[in-house]
Amino acid sequence: QVQLVESGGGLVQAGSSLRLSCAASGSTFSIDDMGWHRQAPGKQRELVATISRASSTNYADSVKGRFAISRDNTKDIVYLQMNNLKPEDTAVYYCYAKTVVDWNAFEEWGQGTQVTVSS
Repeated sequence: QVQLVESGGGLVQAGSSLRLSCAASGSTFSIDDMGWHRQAPGKQRELVATISRASSTNYADSVKGRFAISRDNTKDIVYLQMNNLKPEDTAVYYCYAKTVVDWNAFEEWGQGTQVTVSS
C-alpha cells in the first residue's frame, strides 16, 4: 500500500506562483504513474497533470504553458509548479499514484491541499 501526503497549498494573488509537493511512502516500488487532479466547489474532479516513471508528461489544456509536473524517483516525490495562477485555478488539489501489484492496477490518493487564487 502507498500513502501520499501533499503540501504547498495556500492563498495567493492572481499572477503568483506556488509549488505543490506530494511525498509517497509505503510500497513505493509499485508506483507507476503519478499526477495531480483538482476539484473546485460544485465541480467534478478533473485531471491537471500526470507523469510516468520515465517522466513522460501530460497536461490539461487549461494549465498547459503555466504548470509543470516533475518527479524525483529517488525520493518518491512528485511536484507541481504552478505559475501565472488564475482565480479559476482555485480548487483542492489531490495527488494520486497508480500502483501495479501482481498485474493489478490501483489508484491511491492524498488528502488534498487547498489552493486559493484571489483576483
